[in-house]
Amino acid sequence: MAAPRDLLERIQLRLDDSLVGIGELVAEMPAPDVADLLNQLTLVEAATIIMALPVARAIEVCDQPTMRRRGAIIEQLDPARAALLLEGLSADERTDIIQQIGEHERRRLIPKLSAAMRAEVERLIQYPAHTAGGIMTTEFVHLDPKMTVGECLKHIRAVAREKELIYACYVISPDTHQLLGSVSLRDLVMAEMDKPVSEVMRRKPVTVDALDDQELVAHKIAKYNLLAVPVLEKDGSVVGFVTVDDVIDVMIEEQTEDILRMAAVEPGALDRPYFDNPVVHVVRKRIGWLLLLFVAETLTGTVLRHFEGELAAVVALSFFIPLLIGTGGNAGSQTVTTIIRSLSLGEIRLRDSWRVLWRETSTGILIGLLIGVVAFGRALLWGAHMPLAFTVSFAVLAICAWSTTVGAIIPIVAERFGLDPTVLSAPLITTLVDATGLVIYFSIAKIILGL
Repeated sequence: MAAPRDLLERIQLRLDDSLVGIGELVAEMPAPDVADLLNQLTLVEAATIIMALPVARAIEVCDQPTMRRRGAIIEQLDPARAALLLEGLSADERTDIIQQIGEHERRRLIPKLSAAMRAEVERLIQYPAHTAGGIMTTEFVHLDPKMTVGECLKHIRAVAREKELIYACYVISPDTHQLLGSVSLRDLVMAEMDKPVSEVMRRKPVTVDALDDQELVAHKIAKYNLLAVPVLEKDGSVVGFVTVDDVIDVMIEEQTEDILRMAAVEPGALDRPYFDNPVVHVVRKRIGWLLLLFVAETLTGTVLRHFEGELAAVVALSFFIPLLIGTGGNAGSQTVTTIIRSLSLGEIRLRDSWRVLWRETSTGILIGLLIGVVAFGRALLWGAHMPLAFTVSFAVLAICAWSTTVGAIIPIVAERFGLDPTVLSAPLITTLVDATGLVIYFSIAKIILGL
């Protein structure tokens, strides 16, 4: 819930004056509402409030999943205060924040952590940010295979306050640190107290490798309906686990990146809240694709110049150009979006390429026939003679079939060569279809109108 405007104004007045009373103003607010409030303030103002809160309260606020810019806010704090906050967060949240902050601030902050915490952080930040190791937590419940169910429950009660998640527990060899099995708290509660945990656990649980991409981890948790998944090193030892709440963050992040790329915007353009992104930074992230699309769009002008004679002979041909290339671009964009989504969900495999191509071409032909009928009538209403109306309707049919075919081919080819299909965005497809659609249109006009 957004903070009321009068509360925001009162807090900002206090911030302008002194820190006195800030804690009282936000003391009764639920932690999610405080996080939302901080999202609406500047970095300096947000950091000032964090400094004014008791450490335990500040940790609770920083642990909220809705709180943005945590790394940037931590950078504004005194290193000793920042270290206290980080030590109170879960391991995965702590690592995520440290990966967000700059190298200089990181060097100032890490030495302020306790020796054990510092060793853990330095180990975890070795993993790339978008891998299983980069988003995992090391705070999970270890169970010894020699324990009984009763001993396991007693152990869980003893360590529960220190662990992020106790609903999924892992049976690990004390000698080799190899994963032997997994057991849920539900399984333990329902089992006989004197039964060995080795008889209750699930052997060969679903796992991921530490260097697996975070999107693959998200797919596995969703596919197998898991609360958490163990993360293994190359030697098979357990180094942590990824929880379902981390996966939700990953899915939001990945979907945001895909949407931005489909709009020809680099994801880095929105790595901060809207007003915190400098205009120069935004321009730098957008200009590359726009320049590429601009150059590609010049193909349309080249085609028009090539068919200048036909346009001069039948000026009415130009009336229908926006209609035709717009329809082709829209049809291609629809196909690209559909194919990319299906590839992401695993509904389409590379072996299905020919089936997909035939399906989309057939779809394009049917759509072209329906729109072609409408285009024929519209051309007559605009006063076009019968041959020109047939030209427009046949061109719509051909362009729709062509654009849906191209829209199906390009994402599949990108996937085949290991490229991100979303990078080949809808604007690029639209630009390509614009130029080729004009060639189709004028070629059909030359045949029907005898130009």
